Amino acid sequence: MPPRRRDRVSLDARRRCARGRGGEGIPDAIDDETIAVAPADAVTLHWAELPSRSAAQATAAARILASEASASPLAELHVAVGDEGASDRPIGVVGVATMRDWLLMLAEAGVDPVALIPAPMLLPRPDEGYARAELAGSGVVRGTSSGFADEARLTELVTGGAAPTTIDRVTLEAAIVAAAASPPLDLRQGPFARRRRFAIDWGLIRRLALLSLTILAVTLAISLVRIAKYSFGADALEAEADTVAVTGLPRGETVVDASRQLDERLSRVRGPGLGFTNTTAAAFAAIRATPGTEVTGLDFQANGDLRLSVAVEREALATDLKRALEAAGFTVRAGVFQAAAGRVTGELTISPGSGR
Repeated sequence: MPPRRRDRVSLDARRRCARGRGGEGIPDAIDDETIAVAPADAVTLHWAELPSRSAAQATAAARILASEASASPLAELHVAVGDEGASDRPIGVVGVATMRDWLLMLAEAGVDPVALIPAPMLLPRPDEGYARAELAGSGVVRGTSSGFADEARLTELVTGGAAPTTIDRVTLEAAIVAAAASPPLDLRQGPFARRRRFAIDWGLIRRLALLSLTILAVTLAISLVRIAKYSFGADALEAEADTVAVTGLPRGETVVDASRQLDERLSRVRGPGLGFTNTTAAAFAAIRATPGTEVTGLDFQANGDLRLSVAVEREALATDLKRALEAAGFTVRAGVFQAAAGRVTGELTISPGSGR
């Protein structure tokens, strides 16, 4: 009971573990699981049928009932709703300032209770009549739909003169254990709910780290397999290229660099420059396009030049032929043309490259 620093009892799931005054006799191991008990004379208890689907709806209905039954403004009251498994549910009403003072006092003592239970709710709910017990040196009375501090005149007024049945110690401790395991009414709701402490789950962190390392290892393994696959593929293509190159090289020639050796052979076959075939084809195309011209000699030089001896009907045609070859992308050098027997003859030297 926060307001009275009297007897404190430590419970496990089955029985009483220890009892003491203040901090005496209470194991340190229960500090994180402490359940505080509010004095009976500071909490007003009601019972009513409330909605069970939504906690918010039940609390809203309970606040309406509390405002009708209390003379204090609703803004100054803290209303909590419990559940005993019956159709009617317990409602606890206490002052907001009182709740704040209790929790502050407990915090100064180093206690952050997981629940705050009104003292009458520790007693078992009787099937009929009233039950009484001593809690922390104070009498507490519990009825089927009531709970209050045992005071001579008040008790007689509420019970109608009927004497409450005293609960034996064994039954009381069993009821306290049950209430601690599953509080029928916890005042730590709404703005006074216990804040969850942030705790690092090292087990989860280790599992996530192991999972991350596994993913990283698998990703690295996939990359290594892919690199090896590409390397093997490149080696296979290179071997295949060497095999094909052997068929294109002269028989018996040793393959050192297939690409370079094939380029050298191609150069030898087609000749220097643009090659004999390309150069002569372009020259004959220009001659066919220039009427009145004919080839009288042809000499392909080692440097890729083509010496072309031509005969034309008139000197202007030699100029037209030269321009046609230059238009084809060649550099053309004209020699001395001479007229004899009604024909004009001379030489044109054709080299790769544009002369324009």
